[in-house]
Amino acid sequence: MATVELYTTPICPYCIAAKRLLDEKSQAYTDFDVMADPSLRAEMMQRANGRHTVPQIFIGETHVGGFDDIAKLEREGKLDDLLAS
Repeated sequence: MATVELYTTPICPYCIAAKRLLDEKSQAYTDFDVMADPSLRAEMMQRANGRHTVPQIFIGETHVGGFDDIAKLEREGKLDDLLAS
């Protein structure tokens, strides 16, 4: 299974939705709270090519994007293959 990393805040509904989607798939992930540790936001922005909104989701070496992006992958039936890689 791929390594999944999310940059989130605890008050973001899209972050909660992204984690719920991964939980429903029983997919383990590492959650980096950029509100609790502001230095993580700079790291996130560097990894996400300047994107500053949360969530920012990474599966393996692939920057998926935000919740809309991971939800689109799920609707298109592509998320499971990406998670399995």
